[in-house]
Amino acid sequence: MKNNEYDICIVGGLGHIGLPLGISFAAAGKKVVLYDINKDSLATVSEGKMPFQETGAESVLKKVINKNLFLSHERASISKAHFVVVVIGTPVDKHLNPDFTVFINFFDDILDSIDNSQHVLLRSTVLPGTTDRVRRYLQSKGKNVKLSFCPERIAEGKAMEELHVLPQIVSAFDETSFEEARELFLCLTDEVIFLSPKEAELAKLFTNVWRYIQFATANQFYQIATQEGLDFYKIYSAVTQNYPRAQNFPAAGLAAGPCLFKDTMQLASFSNNSFFLGHAAMLINEGLPNFIVEKLKVKYSLIEKTVGILGMAFKANSDDKRESLSYKLKKLLEVESKKVLCTDIYIKEKGFVSAERLVKDSDIIILAAPHREYKDLTINKRKPIIDIWNFYGRGGQI
Repeated sequence: MKNNEYDICIVGGLGHIGLPLGISFAAAGKKVVLYDINKDSLATVSEGKMPFQETGAESVLKKVINKNLFLSHERASISKAHFVVVVIGTPVDKHLNPDFTVFINFFDDILDSIDNSQHVLLRSTVLPGTTDRVRRYLQSKGKNVKLSFCPERIAEGKAMEELHVLPQIVSAFDETSFEEARELFLCLTDEVIFLSPKEAELAKLFTNVWRYIQFATANQFYQIATQEGLDFYKIYSAVTQNYPRAQNFPAAGLAAGPCLFKDTMQLASFSNNSFFLGHAAMLINEGLPNFIVEKLKVKYSLIEKTVGILGMAFKANSDDKRESLSYKLKKLLEVESKKVLCTDIYIKEKGFVSAERLVKDSDIIILAAPHREYKDLTINKRKPIIDIWNFYGRGGQI
């Protein structure tokens, strides 16, 4: 092993996956460089501040920045570390098919910065078979690096806790690569699970898709109950109360974000589009905003109403708006209602209003992201509020 300046370089290291991981490795004694070209994030993190919400991360960041944790916007930093952690995943195109060219273009860009002494570690969700395709592509370019796939399975916002308590899946093509990756993650967690690369790729997809299907089941039940004019949450409470076999039954809600939908479509593509359960889950979850708007049109003269959307992030207590269904809801309402007001306590965006103004000026309120801060809002009990989460305990009826 050559004498490297850093133990680890995380490429794209200032995002939701790379930054908490880098902070955690640095806190565990590893020398880490975060390579990223986002100038705003580089400036923010260099001051010891997090560019997004991540519980417990900022206090640790302040302790490690410029000690064990370093920032770089120069590609040359990749060549200075033994482990090169890649956090890009396989996106899906407009036809919902995985786009592997992202990986080809990425490795073409960094080929001159890696050599055969290094260990490339893939971290994000990939289409099954991607790790092997990357290995063969790199070999075709004369790069016989060690290669492993070690999927991230962290709930966004909980990385600083879950990186230390969840088992880490590690996969590789040879014993040396496996042992190196295993030893690396043992500095964060006590439990490492070994799979083959394709098994690990499927394990990551199964994890996210299982969650997506659970949400779809709850959302389908919600729609069935609502169509009958019944309170889904009255039924839900009866089903789950002191009944052990229903304890993993989630509540209804807008199920979105940067991973669940995309990973479900990747698994569908991998199964030659025979994954009908996944397609059904997608139609249910992605169709929930349409269901809400259609029910409102039946009950109200929506074209005469101002509708407020409370919370634009993809989930509660988050500042991440990627793939948020709140924006799909907004587009639908802009066609069907008189006016749409939007707010989010964590997201600053042109045209957003304060939560207090939204509550005051809206004829109808839709709680899209149940941020904890909204619990204390004063909302007129006679004003319609569509609360599919039952956050306010009014039931989820429309």
